[in-house]
Amino acid sequence: RVAVNRIWQMAFGTGLVKTTEDFGAQGDWPSHPELLDWLAVDFMDSGWNVKRLWKTILMSETYRQSSRVTDALREKDPENRLLARGPRFRMPAEMLRDQALAVSGLLVEKRGGPPVKPYQPAGLWSENGGADYKRDTGEGLYRRSVYTFWRRTSPPPFMAAFDSALRESCTVREGRTNTPLQALHLMNDEQFVEAARVLAERVIREAGPDAGQRMRRTFARVLAREPRETEMATMRQMLAYAMDRYRSKPQDAEALLRMGDSPRDKSIDAAEHAAWATIASLVLNLDATVTKE
Repeated sequence: RVAVNRIWQMAFGTGLVKTTEDFGAQGDWPSHPELLDWLAVDFMDSGWNVKRLWKTILMSETYRQSSRVTDALREKDPENRLLARGPRFRMPAEMLRDQALAVSGLLVEKRGGPPVKPYQPAGLWSENGGADYKRDTGEGLYRRSVYTFWRRTSPPPFMAAFDSALRESCTVREGRTNTPLQALHLMNDEQFVEAARVLAERVIREAGPDAGQRMRRTFARVLAREPRETEMATMRQMLAYAMDRYRSKPQDAEALLRMGDSPRDKSIDAAEHAAWATIASLVLNLDATVTKE
């Protein structure tokens, strides 16, 4: 039951037992005790097959519901404990970073090995005493977030901004906030700017010269769906603004395209590449929230 409840929490944002960190007599009662029992028995009978459990949950009608909420549902069930709609929550910090790297093609999926030190603003470690942070180069910048080196007195700033557990004690249920600092990270963090730049380069190569096809390809890569008309209109407006800016200020385009260590395809016009990197960044920001229409 504990294992199933934690996986349910990862899929829906809240466990069937809300207090996943306290599953005993002092915790909350399950919202759906029969469902929790059935999933637990099925999990055991399958030989503790985690992949099968995930497939069962994700292919269920409950998970595949729309995440849209009506006024009546919001008033009756603000926390969605009745499971009358699909999940709607921001992904954890580690998933946000790994997803951006994965859709851009930068993610290194090598398993195991020593911890790595990806991008981080200079001077953070020295402010708390000791030697300054010396970031890695090459594949160390693009390993999964689980391999990121963690200094207790100075955790990775991106992880801290997105409510990752500080690892001073075991944390089963992380907090989840939404702050302007998080949006600034997604738009300005070197890792995310680089991911947007590389994703834009990939879309330009794969989708051809048509702007509409490039926008749809970006949505397919990042969100696995077609953009709505309102989203297409917003992207076209942003693209026109970005093209005008980067053609009139080529130094800004070059500055954007220098972000990150990965090489860029210099056969692509710099202004065009920078403009589409802006669109890619916009879509990556949409990916920060798990919603289903």
